[in-house]
Formats: sequence, C-alpha cells, structure tokens
Amino acid sequence: MKPIDFGSFMHHEDARREAWQRTFSGAAGWVGAKANEGHFAIAHLVGIGKIGLVITQNVDNLHQDAGVPAHQVIELHGNASYATCLICGLRHELADLRDPFLEQGTLPTCRACGGIVKSATISFGQPMPVEAMRRADAASRECDLFIVLGSSLLVYPAAALPMVAKSNGAALVIVNREPTDMDGRSDLVLHAEIGDVLKAIVT
Repeated sequence: MKPIDFGSFMHHEDARREAWQRTFSGAAGWVGAKANEGHFAIAHLVGIGKIGLVITQNVDNLHQDAGVPAHQVIELHGNASYATCLICGLRHELADLRDPFLEQGTLPTCRACGGIVKSATISFGQPMPVEAMRRADAASRECDLFIVLGSSLLVYPAAALPMVAKSNGAALVIVNREPTDMDGRSDLVLHAEIGDVLKAIVT
C-alpha cells in the first residue's frame, strides 16, 4: 500500500479521506495487534526498576498495553491509537471520530480550533517530534546500558541513538534475528527472537 505523505495529507482532501478510510477499515495494518511476551517482559523490567525508559519506533501502543507507564515510553514515530490536531495539538479519540466519518463522510476537524486532525503518527515528510527526539537523545546520553530489540538499525535518526549511548560510556546490547551494521561495535549481540531472550531474563 502506497504511503500517504504528509504534504498530500495537508493539502488534498482526497488524501485525508483515504488516510482516514485506511485507519477505520484496519487497512493501515496495526489495528488488532496484541502485546506479546516480549512486551510483557519489558513491562516487568520497567516495573522492577531495571529499565528506565523505552524508546520505540512502533506506533501500536503495545508497550503501554503491556503495562509500561506512558511517561516511560518515548514514541519517535507517534501513536496510532488516537489523533491530534495539527494546529493546536489537542488530542482526539478515534472512537469519537469514527461514526461521523463512516456514516456521514465527515472529515475529522478539531473540536477546539477547527484545524486538521490526523492520527498521531509521523508520516513520510512530517517533521520528527521535537520533544520525543530530545528525550530520546538525553536518555541515550545518560544511560549505562542501551538494549536494541528487534531493529535493523537502518532508519535514522533513531538508528543513531545506540552509538550516542555507546560514545557516552554505555554498554550496548543488540537482540535481533538478523545481523546489523552495528553488531561489531556492540558489547553483546544475540541473533535470536526477542520474546525468547526476554522470557529467559525475567524467569
């Protein structure tokens, strides 16, 4: 499915309509996913104080669903479980937008300022969230251990964070099924399933 870039969403009603149709039909791809044993293991480690922050490129809200407090999740690519106004930033729940769109074809607009409302994900061409990137960079500089879970480390700027941590004295661990370009600079590399590795850690 061809992505709808941010410029098209902002400037063309047809693109906004297609984006919302994908969201409410489930065609966007993240609807219905459930937290797995990897998510629950991370939540457990957060709960006992072994993990301070979770930096994620995923938009599925599954870390929060598994029990990680929202303030300890840094979402670099946003969150698909709600929407925001692109003008004033007000949060809108998808359930409130669904029926007017599906039944009357009403495109979501902000109830406060009338601005364009979009799912709270970062689209191609949309600026990265400044505050999330600031927090992720600060956390990477301050941590003593940075664990990469299931990332190819090819998508920047997120892929730069492990080396930020490493260059500031942190140990670096990569758990991924396939090799990454950073394996040679890591302190430990495990080519394995995330769930299996984390389950062994917490049990």
